[in-house]
Amino acid sequence: MKYRGEKAPAIRVYAAPVDCDGFREIRVQDNGIGFDECYLENIFKPFQRLHGKNAPYEGTGMGLAICRRIVERHGGSITARSKNQQGAVFVVRLPEKQSEDECERQR
Repeated sequence: MKYRGEKAPAIRVYAAPVDCDGFREIRVQDNGIGFDECYLENIFKPFQRLHGKNAPYEGTGMGLAICRRIVERHGGSITARSKNQQGAVFVVRLPEKQSEDECERQR
């Protein structure tokens, strides 16, 4: 919602089973400003911003780093697909069931 142009935000959230590997996908699609995929790994690093400090977008660069940490702690993964000015799709893969080890780590 923060990284959008003049258009009203349009967000779509949907989930689907993924093959037979015991994972589910949650996808969050937006119509925001998007990003060049060559920066994909950078957007998930702490304190990484794709826009300079003088850009009209506030933030510290921690949001997606926190999301990645949470998803990985639950045994999943997160990635995204995007093009400049064409929005983005964030894909979260989570196991349908947590292993006993993952349950113990949560305590």
